[in-house]
Amino acid sequence: MENFLVEGCINELVSVYGPDNVKAVTGDTLRPMLKSRSPQAHKGNFGHALLYAGSPGMAGAAVLSARACLRSGVGLLTVCSPSCNNDILQISVPEAMTIPSDDLYANTDLSRYNAVGAGPGLGKGESQAAILEKLLKSASYPMVLDADALNIISMSRYLLEYVPAGSIITPHPGELKRLTGEFADWSDMMAKAAKLAKENNITVVVKGAPTVTVSPAGKMYVNTTGNPGMATGGSGDVLTGIILALLAQGYDHDHAALMAVYIHGLAGDMAASQFSMTAMTSADIAGCLPQVWLQLEKTI
Repeated sequence: MENFLVEGCINELVSVYGPDNVKAVTGDTLRPMLKSRSPQAHKGNFGHALLYAGSPGMAGAAVLSARACLRSGVGLLTVCSPSCNNDILQISVPEAMTIPSDDLYANTDLSRYNAVGAGPGLGKGESQAAILEKLLKSASYPMVLDADALNIISMSRYLLEYVPAGSIITPHPGELKRLTGEFADWSDMMAKAAKLAKENNITVVVKGAPTVTVSPAGKMYVNTTGNPGMATGGSGDVLTGIILALLAQGYDHDHAALMAVYIHGLAGDMAASQFSMTAMTSADIAGCLPQVWLQLEKTI
């Protein structure tokens, strides 16, 4: 991320919220949060995540999010998607298990999962909305909500009251506008994101250049990684997968959001260095996650 963008963002936020409430997220921020793995660990120690994603013609969003989740340390992953996507998912991410959307609607028992994510490529139909509502009402722990999950909530505002406390939502400005109403400028957008976070006791990740994470307590965290090459379809799906993996592993929701945003941006920077900002794709971002984790693990 260009220094002038980060500095300008920080200066503007500090002028409104004060220096104690605005922080830059760097590698030093992450270092104390990272968890080491026990030599005796097994897959059960790293959580079982449920990802509700994909629709006819949008299997790719589920694949990208699932790949990012699997590349970010989750022990087990189950992807819930329409039956028509099953072959694509099983071939593209053979490490993941699958469950048809209809089966999840019939039995929304989340006791086997440690974290739930919803939204990438989901669609906004009645059936998707019904399943999302059941997930929101059944979850007893923070969720990560993105894309069409947020669009469904914006169309049925009563669903906000069922979003579990501490959940993480990851809107781009357009999705945020649908949740909060119009905003006059960037500063007004951040003010409305802060209000949304506080009133609903959730963390709001406002995706952009730079991405800013807003806590329920009103703290603003400005990310320092990332580049314009990440402005491509599927990039947000990758971020959702990373957050979901961290939540499943037991990371605190505040740490999960900050870590995932930084890691996502760093993977994007590595992808840009290999493929160029023009040619890189979201699959390249997910593909660079192993390099990021290798670099971070050396600091533990």
